[in-house]
Amino acid sequence: MAAPLNVVLDLSHHNGDSLDFGQAKQAGIVGIIHKATQGFNIKDKKYETNRQKALAAGLLWGAYHFGVGGDGVEQAKHFLTTVDPGPATLLVLDYEPNTTGSTMTLDQARAFVAHVEAVIGRFPGLYSGHLIKEQLGAVSTPDPVLSQCFLWIAQYAQAPTNIPPTWPTWTFWQYTDGNAGPLPHSVLGIGDCDRDKFNGSLDNLQKLWGV
Repeated sequence: MAAPLNVVLDLSHHNGDSLDFGQAKQAGIVGIIHKATQGFNIKDKKYETNRQKALAAGLLWGAYHFGVGGDGVEQAKHFLTTVDPGPATLLVLDYEPNTTGSTMTLDQARAFVAHVEAVIGRFPGLYSGHLIKEQLGAVSTPDPVLSQCFLWIAQYAQAPTNIPPTWPTWTFWQYTDGNAGPLPHSVLGIGDCDRDKFNGSLDNLQKLWGV
């Protein structure tokens, strides 16, 4: 089996202003997944600027929503309105503990991804770490809704472990946050950042991305 491709970054306004996506592409990066929204009305202030720069550099573009406790459908509407996704915009729900307020529940996550699918005809991916393992790790029957999302697992270790039975395997693996986890942490033109491996070939990645 081929080694996973280390060609994707996930970014937000926290990565600062001086990002050079052309250098990142020259360094082998293929795709960017950027924070777009959080909750019901928050928008990432760097989303649109970085989207334009990344696309101009020839990179694939994706967007994620940080879920919070509350109506999943209303959050999905906010996300879709902000992103206005085309067929080649990869979409993801970021499902993790909210340290500044209430955390999204499984039912709210199901409502979010189902609404996205109802509107654009495809399910987003689901990004999570220990939260999804705690909630679905012991459930032997695949979740009927979330199993239709690809899994993007966060685990700063030598390899992802204990993948919940809802998914046959992981699709993306966030192996570092730019500090913890295996090397490399840094990317030319970007600096230390969240880096992600793809479990498949470049052709598989492009098909998942819709290009």
